[in-house]
Amino acid sequence: MSDSFCPDCKKQTEVAFDHSAGDTVCTECGLVLEAHSVDETSEWRTFANESNDNDPVRVGGPTNPLLTDGGLSTVIAKPNGAQGDFLSSSLGRWQNRGSNPDRSLILAFRTIANMADRLGLVATIKDRANEIYKKVEDLKSIRGRNQDAILAACLYIACRQEDRPRTVKEICSVANGATKKEIGRAKEFIVKQLEVEMGQSMEMGTIHAGDFLRRFCSTLGMNNQAVKAAQEAVQRSEELDIRRSPISIAAAVIYMITQLSEDKKPLKDISLATGVAEGTIRNSYKDLYPYASRLIPNTYAKEEDLKNLCTP
Repeated sequence: MSDSFCPDCKKQTEVAFDHSAGDTVCTECGLVLEAHSVDETSEWRTFANESNDNDPVRVGGPTNPLLTDGGLSTVIAKPNGAQGDFLSSSLGRWQNRGSNPDRSLILAFRTIANMADRLGLVATIKDRANEIYKKVEDLKSIRGRNQDAILAACLYIACRQEDRPRTVKEICSVANGATKKEIGRAKEFIVKQLEVEMGQSMEMGTIHAGDFLRRFCSTLGMNNQAVKAAQEAVQRSEELDIRRSPISIAAAVIYMITQLSEDKKPLKDISLATGVAEGTIRNSYKDLYPYASRLIPNTYAKEEDLKNLCTP
């Protein structure tokens, strides 16, 4: 899913793409924003018949400017019906001699793509992560370091730069065994290396609590009314001097909003959905509690309803 402006909702909403019909649909009101879209991505159908004829795709693979040959290298395949060991033949030996110099890059890009797909990230974030990794790899400074942590850190930085941030815990969940601490260290190392190379500070983008809120609310199964109230509360919280991380503020706002609804969410569930420790949520809620009347919209809860909030 991705975000797009819905004229009926009059705001940015999540949209779903119906591949069979080519329609882009708003997930909140169901309005078809675009119909009969043309899919310009690569065609992966083989069009091979059932007689096992070697009749693969009708087009070549996409080019990749980050690779030496644009990703269009030639591979000598084993012919149909060939007898004996293909690698011992003359063609097989030539194939081995012409090994791909970008093999490590291709494997790294494939790993980044797999992580991005598991997180549901768009192609622009994958491309940015690939660019970051290519720059770091060209510096020859990542040898001997945890490769999984480096790749995960590249994806984390790309999300930040594309204004679609993910928490370190979310990145860690798809990072093939790299820990949060290792990813954090790798991120600091990459930023430092690139800043030295560029001779200036690296733009990382600003994180806001609203960047995470809709995703957290969706994980918790909150209704639209509660989600809208939480979004407005998060926006109002930016006017206050609350010295907490955006993720902690988002978790505390969700805890505050759900207390005022019939579908109350346990603190444990909010902690699991947001990746914020229960103690941190309590402390953040304690900081927000004095401003509850300013944060929570009147359309969601009246002044007397705020008495139902738990005292920190």
